[in-house]
Amino acid sequence: MLEHEKLNYVEFASVDLSKTKAFFEQAFSWKFEDYGPEYTAFNGQGLDGGFFKAPLSADTRNGSALLVFYSNNLEATQQKIEAAGGDIVKPIFSFPGGRRFHFKEPCGNEFAVWSDC
Repeated sequence: MLEHEKLNYVEFASVDLSKTKAFFEQAFSWKFEDYGPEYTAFNGQGLDGGFFKAPLSADTRNGSALLVFYSNNLEATQQKIEAAGGDIVKPIFSFPGGRRFHFKEPCGNEFAVWSDC
């Protein structure tokens, strides 16, 4: 159900859509729908969104917003990300309320994963 004035969709750049898709398919079992050769979309992942072809990436060092996944097993999720070709850019650390780590998918977009245990 769409909610008035609530976040609904997020878009990221990707220099190589096939690499980005393969990573998220392997690491998180995402499914994609292609809209031509320069756009692919995902849904049912907590927030719907897509990737567009561009020589850019989201990086918090440049002020980008950080999208954060939740995991009930942080170490297992990290292993899946690494096995799929993700790069851990901030190892697991504690913060008030839990622990988290940051990673980049193969085309350079930064994300994080957190756990409350």
